[in-house]
Amino acid sequence: MKPAHIAAAIATAAALLAQPAQAANAVRQNTIDVDGMPIAYREAGDPSQPAIVLLHGFPSSSYMYRNLIPQLAQRFHVIAPDYPGSGDSVAPQGYTPTFEQLSVVMEHFLAKKGVQRYTLYVQDFGGPVGFRIAARHPERVSALVIQNANAYDEGLSEQIADNIRTLKVGINPQTDAVLEQILSPDGVQFMYRHGTRQPERLDAATWTLDSAVLRKPSAKAVQKGLLVDYHSNVAQYGAWQQYFRTAQPPALVVWGKNDPLFTEAGARAFLKDLPNAELKLLDTGHFALEEDNDVIARSILAFADKHRLVH
Repeated sequence: MKPAHIAAAIATAAALLAQPAQAANAVRQNTIDVDGMPIAYREAGDPSQPAIVLLHGFPSSSYMYRNLIPQLAQRFHVIAPDYPGSGDSVAPQGYTPTFEQLSVVMEHFLAKKGVQRYTLYVQDFGGPVGFRIAARHPERVSALVIQNANAYDEGLSEQIADNIRTLKVGINPQTDAVLEQILSPDGVQFMYRHGTRQPERLDAATWTLDSAVLRKPSAKAVQKGLLVDYHSNVAQYGAWQQYFRTAQPPALVVWGKNDPLFTEAGARAFLKDLPNAELKLLDTGHFALEEDNDVIARSILAFADKHRLVH
């Protein structure tokens, strides 16, 4: 056989061998019924591998993990759900959950998926959801990856602290005006662009998709209800901190330090209760994956190897 033919045969064989791995890493999108609601989710990787659950922030969806999922799927079984009223999970008319109720829905989602032990990646709203699950069931959580998800008073910017105090009273004409501003296309875009190094290079599909979902009355009602309920998370900070101190889960804190909502002080505060946590500060904003996806992916995989979270 000529050298050129040998090289071609080797290339063909390599491509065929790579196909099963590529298929396993491909992102699959599906929907299952949980508590009478359709919960959409993205999934990738081999289900026999250790699981990592990606809990998204506000006002986003599992779409925020679109670039991270394939990279983690090399080593993890990756699952990223959309909360009711976010992404492709359509909320029933009149459904306005609290964060406590949302955490129960996500717990039931994981049970229905048969995921019994997992690493939790939490961002923004994913923190209040995931920390509640972890505090209730510490034995199920192998590790935490905490990305701009707050659990300390010092992590609240003046802006968000003011909003929490204002919205705590519930929805009235004054607070509804604040909510409409937060949920407006300009408000959504601000959360993505503020504090980034190169805002002109960001993927505009992120805030465009989020704003499209928020045009649905049922989705907007869910987000308004959660923003009004945000004060319940602050009330839980002490319980979550107790969980950190008692359970001492391996933790990686990756934080966009220019976040207008959750400050760098909030990232550093985790080290008080998780002294062995790894802290990585990034020169970007609230949605750190938009500029630093590859850095975060490498950090997670190195962290997973260090703590033997993956095979």
